[in-house]
Amino acid sequence: MANSILNNNDKFLEVRGLKKHFKTKKGLLHAVDDINFDIIKGETLGLVGESGCGKSTTGRLLIRLLEATEGQVLLKGQDVLKYNNRQMKDFRRNAQIVFQDPYSCLNPRWTVSEIISEPLKVNGLYRNDSKGMEKRITELMETVGIADRLFDAYPHELDGGRRQRVGIARALALNPEFIVMDEPVSALDVCIQAQILNLLKELQKEFDLTYLFIAHNLSVVKHVSDRIAVMYLGKIVEITDYRSIFKNPVHPYTQALLSAIPVPKIDVERKPIILEGDVPSPINPPSGCRFAQRCVYCKDICKVENPELRAVKTGHSVACHFAEQFVK
Repeated sequence: MANSILNNNDKFLEVRGLKKHFKTKKGLLHAVDDINFDIIKGETLGLVGESGCGKSTTGRLLIRLLEATEGQVLLKGQDVLKYNNRQMKDFRRNAQIVFQDPYSCLNPRWTVSEIISEPLKVNGLYRNDSKGMEKRITELMETVGIADRLFDAYPHELDGGRRQRVGIARALALNPEFIVMDEPVSALDVCIQAQILNLLKELQKEFDLTYLFIAHNLSVVKHVSDRIAVMYLGKIVEITDYRSIFKNPVHPYTQALLSAIPVPKIDVERKPIILEGDVPSPINPPSGCRFAQRCVYCKDICKVENPELRAVKTGHSVACHFAEQFVK
């Protein structure tokens, strides 16, 4: 796994002040609100949080499936958000996404081979070379573990695991460096989840891929991530390596998330932390700390002053006014 301590030379992707606001009839919806993080070349950064916190929006912003309201996404020092059409065409080949639902993202009228070949055709590869195209499709199918007999199969003829493998093969077709994994196993059975997660790790090692792995299941993220960022209501509240976040969660929200993970031992008891109250609305969110209304450690300062994400120790950053109290 990649080193959890970032040096300037390690940074592959840098996110600075990234925001995405949507105008609604009720006001401005703060989907992603001023987040900062880095991803090292060849690592997997897990992004976790409850539904609606802005995880998927963040992933789409990084590869410009959504346009950001404000901020920077620096890929090898160049701001992706300022790319022109020509630069975006090259960037599209270098950055891909695997979606959550392996069925809805596949064209039901296309065969497996047609789905995998689409990015190759769009980018003008193997033009007038049908044998080369077929060979490349076969290679990709073999890489992700799809049998040759399914070359002309349709998505409805496949199970969830095979459909997701088709989506992964399509994402790999153009040899990208960076892939956003948007909850790629959440719609799959547990046994199939393990197969897909192991496949993703093998592909990362083989092709030197860099992942942003989005999920709400911390156990899944722990299995694949080098570092983990915890998101709450459009803000990143904690980020560190996967060992530290499970051994010493600092932010109260992270502590609550981890307490909900079942312990696979009969003789070990874990009392879950029950958060009171509801998640505030992302439309005109409260001032101060977004988590203040549900936090048992809330003080007056939390309600008026927004805590900045800051380092509490090497490689471990937390957005909490009283973070030092929880550091072990």
